[in-house]
Amino acid sequence: VTIIDPYQNYLDALKSCFDFERLKEFGAREGFSMVFDGMHGAGGPFAKRVLSEELGLPPSSLLRCDPLSDFGGCHPDPNLTYASELVKRMGLLPDGGADPSLDDVSTVPALGAANDGDGDRNLIAGAGFFVTPSDSMALICDNWESIPQFASKGGLNGVARSMPSSAALDVVAEARGIPCFVTPTGWKFFGNLMSSKESFDGKDYGPFLCGEESFGTGSDHVREKDGLWAVLAWMSILSKANEGVADGEALVGVKDIVTNHWAKYGRHFYCRYDYEGVDSDDANQVMDTIREKFVDGDIASSGSDIKLVDAIEFSYTDPVDGSQTSKQGLILSFQLPSGDPARVVFRLSGTGSAGATIRMYLEQYEKDPSKHDASAPVALKDLAEEALKLVQMEEMTGRNAPTVIT
Repeated sequence: VTIIDPYQNYLDALKSCFDFERLKEFGAREGFSMVFDGMHGAGGPFAKRVLSEELGLPPSSLLRCDPLSDFGGCHPDPNLTYASELVKRMGLLPDGGADPSLDDVSTVPALGAANDGDGDRNLIAGAGFFVTPSDSMALICDNWESIPQFASKGGLNGVARSMPSSAALDVVAEARGIPCFVTPTGWKFFGNLMSSKESFDGKDYGPFLCGEESFGTGSDHVREKDGLWAVLAWMSILSKANEGVADGEALVGVKDIVTNHWAKYGRHFYCRYDYEGVDSDDANQVMDTIREKFVDGDIASSGSDIKLVDAIEFSYTDPVDGSQTSKQGLILSFQLPSGDPARVVFRLSGTGSAGATIRMYLEQYEKDPSKHDASAPVALKDLAEEALKLVQMEEMTGRNAPTVIT
């Protein structure tokens, strides 16, 4: 029997990715503070070891980092709903918008983060500013020079996202000349790409970055999502962005970094509508109607300014082992009046006796910086209404509104 210390092994893995001395120095800078919510999950003690003991952040930076078998009666999902205390501390409203009652953003921590129950997913926020998972991944890709794991090897050789995630990563990857893959949902598809050379004698895509819209981000230091890795990646980006900022001056913040990124690449507005507990027959009818009317049928104009231009059912041929995966979601592609692209993805889950969940993912691209400050639900309202009308959601399910919008 060999007894290992998982804390030390994990710490060694993270130290191979990041410059801990540099992060410790940045964490001690005037104007920087952080709050991390462990959500009473298994990642809490690891966060204590890394953030407090190694990087010297004060214990007050850690929230709910003591694991509890019932997660303290809370749902350990790092999103705007279940990380409500962190969201409030970061000067945010439940929808991710800035709290208008916040008078002085300097009183809010510069960086906020959360992990889920087993520590593999993450939420990232700045002072009065929420970063969507898709934007977070795109930002990490574009700022790979800030992360020693990538910079020491000359940059990224591959990136990948799950199909329902936004195309923010694709735009950066194309501009930076990095191979980009769009896969079905499921970490095994990323694992194949990570292991292409060592397991299949194929192309080496490492260093590799990947993620999914459900708050999962990872790299090839492990073959799984890693919430704390994403937090340290953001600390590294902030540290690099503030190299030229003198002591006593206002630090470059998360909001500054993201809004500058949008100005350069454009913003991908994104949100998800969940229709939960839908009768299984009704849910299947919605999907069958989209498939028959649009994917297999004729794309006819509805007379709307938002024009349906394509409809496909997503399938995937693995570039590593050649395996094929089909029926991974129905994608309706649109053109906005501005000429910019938009899309709506429909996926179905849980078709048992308790009903099904229809997930509708909304995304539209906006290149005009003067429109980037809009909230995602407001920006996507017209697209949502057009898609719901086309697929006859209310007529088929009896639902006139989603159960949850995230």
